[in-house]
Formats: sequence, structure tokens, C-alpha cells
Amino acid sequence: MRTIKIALFLSSLAVGLLSLSALRPSETGPVTHPAGRRASVADSVRHDPNTGLVVDERLNLVIAHCTACHSSKLILQNRFTRDGWKQKIRWMQQTQKLWDLGESEPAVLDYLVTHYGPEKKTFDGRRKPLSSVKWYQLQ
Repeated sequence: MRTIKIALFLSSLAVGLLSLSALRPSETGPVTHPAGRRASVADSVRHDPNTGLVVDERLNLVIAHCTACHSSKLILQNRFTRDGWKQKIRWMQQTQKLWDLGESEPAVLDYLVTHYGPEKKTFDGRRKPLSSVKWYQLQ
């Protein structure tokens, strides 16, 4: 009976380890998913475990300026152009008491546009995004 329990434990442990290794990027080469397809580039991008943001040399700057006031989830759920991110920063400065980013602003904008800029994807079956819409601003 004890041998069966040990065997069940070891097999469940092996299955768990195999599923984890299939989902994590490998340091030695491309990741292969259980279905046999290769991982996309997005699968190999490192993310900060605390914020979920993409790790690069400007991450600490973005954390200091952005997550001091709000959750990183607000960054993760948006995709703006450089001008769009700049408008959001100006709005936060005018209405939410965000400080002047000074010399850090270009680096913050570079980070946001690089990792959270608009995505150019092929149509995935959902309603296509609206294009050439003339939006107005409330005054």
C-alpha cells in the first residue's frame, strides 16, 4: 500500500514538473509547448513577478513613477501610441496630481510604447476595432 502511495506521489510530481517546464521559457533554446508548437516571442519575454510588467532597463523608472499612485494593471490593460501615453500622463498631471516627470518622461514613454504600444494583429474573428473614428473631447 505504501509503495502505491509513493508511486502515485512521484507520478503526480513528474506531471507537475513537466507542465511547468513546458510553460516556462528555457535558457538553452526555444520553448516547445505540449502541443508540439514552438513558443512565440511573447512567451519568452521576462515579466516582473510583482507587477507583471515587462522587464528591461527602464522598468524601475516606470515602477517609481507609475505604480506609486496606481496598480500596474492599468498599464497592462492599455495599448496606446506615444502620443496617447503622453496625453494620459498630461491628464494625470492636470487632474490626479501626478508630478512632472522631467528628464524621465522620454524614457518612461519609450518603455510604454515599446512594451504597451498598439498591437498589429491579424483579425482573430472578433469585431474588428473601429478605425478612422473622429473622437471629441469633453470640455
